Amino acid sequence: MDRAPGLSVRLKLTLSYAGFLMLAGALPLAAVWIFILRHLPDYTSVPGGVLSRTTLLRDFASAAGAVLLLLLMFGLAGGWILAGRMLAPLTRIADATRLATTGSLSHRIRLPGRRDEFRELADVFDGMLERLEAHVAEQQRFAANASHELRTPLAISKALLDVARTDPHRDIGELVDRLHAVNTRAIDLTEALLLLSRAEQRSFTREHVDLSLVAEEATETLLPLAEKHGVTIETCGDITPTIGSQTLLLQLTMNLVQNAIVHNLSEQGTVWVNTSVRPKTVVLAVENTGETLTPRLVSTLTEPFQRGTERIHTDHAGVGLGLAIVKTITHAHDGTLTLTPRSAGGIRITVELPATAPHTGR
Repeated sequence: MDRAPGLSVRLKLTLSYAGFLMLAGALPLAAVWIFILRHLPDYTSVPGGVLSRTTLLRDFASAAGAVLLLLLMFGLAGGWILAGRMLAPLTRIADATRLATTGSLSHRIRLPGRRDEFRELADVFDGMLERLEAHVAEQQRFAANASHELRTPLAISKALLDVARTDPHRDIGELVDRLHAVNTRAIDLTEALLLLSRAEQRSFTREHVDLSLVAEEATETLLPLAEKHGVTIETCGDITPTIGSQTLLLQLTMNLVQNAIVHNLSEQGTVWVNTSVRPKTVVLAVENTGETLTPRLVSTLTEPFQRGTERIHTDHAGVGLGLAIVKTITHAHDGTLTLTPRSAGGIRITVELPATAPHTGR
């Protein structure tokens, strides 16, 4: 937006320094006038003759004017230099800001010297640039992965249709089933992306939620899937009141339990779902048996389209956004997500959210 032109900060500081210096010089001169010169007699004897009070005052005024002029010139010159040195860190920060507006986020100010207000401002700006660079890189990876994942079912659909066009004797029922499966996967991926975007924008209504009831609903819903995979679900816990979106927290719990079921032992696997209360937080923990995972691999599982094992070709294989959605929903509720590999195999995932007083409806 257009603004009216004005004095620069450097010029304002320069005038302030010069004005203060002149004031500091004028005070002693005024003191000399008030306490000494105004009380002199009309004529004063000096070596070599008599000096009138008028002459003495005239000489004093001339000398005082010269001193004030000298102080003004010195204050302007020195103030300009001092202001420039004082504002040099702001110039570096402004240059870094201009670079950031052009899309360059890799540079850092790294202001030298001891910690002061300018150094703190520069360090905060460097931290902001670092977080922005990481966020932009993550969004770019996400966009690339999402494009790839969306392109795959579309390419498969096109290939199936091309085959059907060139082979009129192909089984139509089989073609329809495969197209239905591919289309279902594309819809699931699109809905997951929309859910992820909604959680990131925090565009949801907050209400009182009991995580223990959410966990109970999720496990009951996914019990047939667990039975199909030969997995046993064990649940326990306390009343865990928090505030958030009932729908999103249910989706979070469903994703955790479903991942724990699907990524489990081939037979006789177990999933533990537990809720607990801490002094200021409530905790939902989902733990399962399974393959042994390294801490390095576990640290990447919340990235979009990352999987701890090879892609699983089942009807509940997911679209690679399960834990990414869990991470986003957790952060949208001001919570903490922790993934820890189990020494015996499998993983333990905990979601810690702010606790509230139990809500009693009428």
